[in-house]
Amino acid sequence: MICMKKLDNLLLGVAFCSLIACSNKQKEIYVNSCAFPEGASVEEKIRLSAHVVPSARQLEWQQMEFTGFICYGVNTFTDVEWGTGKEDPAIFNPTELDAGQWVRTAKEAGMKMILLTCKHHDGFCLWPSAYTDFSVAVTPWKEGKGDLVRDVAEACKEQGVKFAVYLSPWDQNHPDYGTERYNDFFVDQLTELLTQYGPVAEVWFDGACGEGPNGKKQVYDFKRYYDVIRRLQPQAVIAVMGPDVRWVGTESGYGRDTEWSTLPATATSLSDIAESSQQEAGSGTFLPVGNMMEDDLGSRKLLADAKGVIWYPSEVDVSIRPGWYYHASEDTLVKSPQKLIDIYYSSIGKNSLLLLNLPPDKRGLIHENDVSSLMNMQRILRKTFEKNLIAGAGVSSGNINRLVDGRLDTYWQGSPGKNVLEISFDGDQVFDRLLLQENITEGQRIEQFVLECLVGDSWIPVTEGTTIGYKRILRFDLVRCSKARIVVRESRDVPQISEIGFYKASGEEAMAE
Repeated sequence: MICMKKLDNLLLGVAFCSLIACSNKQKEIYVNSCAFPEGASVEEKIRLSAHVVPSARQLEWQQMEFTGFICYGVNTFTDVEWGTGKEDPAIFNPTELDAGQWVRTAKEAGMKMILLTCKHHDGFCLWPSAYTDFSVAVTPWKEGKGDLVRDVAEACKEQGVKFAVYLSPWDQNHPDYGTERYNDFFVDQLTELLTQYGPVAEVWFDGACGEGPNGKKQVYDFKRYYDVIRRLQPQAVIAVMGPDVRWVGTESGYGRDTEWSTLPATATSLSDIAESSQQEAGSGTFLPVGNMMEDDLGSRKLLADAKGVIWYPSEVDVSIRPGWYYHASEDTLVKSPQKLIDIYYSSIGKNSLLLLNLPPDKRGLIHENDVSSLMNMQRILRKTFEKNLIAGAGVSSGNINRLVDGRLDTYWQGSPGKNVLEISFDGDQVFDRLLLQENITEGQRIEQFVLECLVGDSWIPVTEGTTIGYKRILRFDLVRCSKARIVVRESRDVPQISEIGFYKASGEEAMAE
């Protein structure tokens, strides 16, 4: 991504989380992380990992599911993806800029948050920063009196959409880049963004670290950056070069078939971890093990050698166009509604949050082609998921209402040797989509499951999956039956399924692109 440096070994940041353990009616819960006891067996590690849960801010972030990215700046007007920091600010002059249109488009598409590139690697600021003259304050746009960050933040507030900021640590324009003075400058700009524009739901960093105008590279003081965020906007998650949210590892829009939110971790000081908290960006180092590009991030095999686990959920990012900034040459290359739907199933439907980039054009508007594709995506998905066929059905144990009430803390729970959830429909039903959610407020547990349907006198396997986590959606060929069951074949502790849905996909999902 233009906003992400490819790292061979993506170990996100420093100063990770700590252990906060509590008990509630004999329920063992570890918020953010759990350091394994010395000499713990593999079985004990597996059990403990099943009780690691998200923080309040991580859970709220996950529940947004679908968010929007706005890449906009001097690159829009130079027709490049990465600027140089030497651009003439006079080129920034959108004639019809409408932040309300950006936010309205995103909201109507189902997005719950807008992430704005307040400053990219070129160093150009979309707000009149007091700490640089390379900003909208020296452009013809609104005669130098505009503040695009404020415009977007206010549009988000007006339309009930959360607001988030992307601030590139790499700055190719600032003369102090590559020195310790730059960290002071960066904190000053970060403070401006976190104190002048109301609530910020997410602060997004990447690991890009190239040369500045003096030919030097910077050593980023991420620990200091995290402390500033926790102090000024404690509800904000820090992504993806940060302790709350990780990058899935590609920019394709496609996540892993097996996506764990609980990842093995190593620590240089377990005592620091126990004494501090992710909420305070403490002094301990608690880093994920391995390469974020790997397929296997959280298996039992990896747990065997781990010293602890962290809750570290996945974000999938992709642009609606080939590029991350607007290029007129890509007006005919906008992803089709069907492609976007495929991405939806492969990100949100695989226990990740989807961050979709919508680059406004030189006018300052999201292009008509992008809007059309996005609206049709949402329209088709709405048709697919408008009717849950489980309505009126019965379940083998518990109350069906617990599985369709939109709450994680009401759920079906298995038992040792009886991890089968059977559904009896109200007559024959035809479906080709299965939606499942785990009660992640008590941990991610399910490792393998299968959907079976009763055909005649035989239970026939229809489809299967590995992890569920916050949400899993499976696609398969149409099946007709009056009874179905979810068989949990492997779980790290007693499984808890909080939501279940059976749907028949709109025929438009499969239309040729």
